[in-house]
Amino acid sequence: DLLFHALAAAGAEIRSGGMSYQNGFDCSGLVAFVYREAYGLALPHHTQAQSQMGETINVSELQPGDLVFFNTLRKPYSHVGIYLGVGRFIHAPKEGAAVRTENLSARYWATRFDGARRILPTLAIADSPAPPKQPVVTYP
Repeated sequence: DLLFHALAAAGAEIRSGGMSYQNGFDCSGLVAFVYREAYGLALPHHTQAQSQMGETINVSELQPGDLVFFNTLRKPYSHVGIYLGVGRFIHAPKEGAAVRTENLSARYWATRFDGARRILPTLAIADSPAPPKQPVVTYP
């Protein structure tokens, strides 16, 4: 589900503060939108805050859905994307461009790579207010 929502955003317009197909996306807005749609998980709409969630993983451990962070504004963790697998990630690169996929090993991205995080939502059946058998995502 997560990758479907991420790839469905490809080509969407990029706008600062954006978090939807209608309003466009910025990098952290794209991540927050995808995790909300796929898991019902509310992530903060700020790259620095997202970089502190979940668990730190090595680049050799990357799996589809992991978050990848970059230093693109001369400050750590200033940009985020979602790893798709086979060395590629999807992100909202800059205002005026479109959401697109990139190669993680491309020189530009490889030299700016800050790290990766894995956010694994825990699915639980809530007592209320969710309808019966409706999974509710909680973050441990």
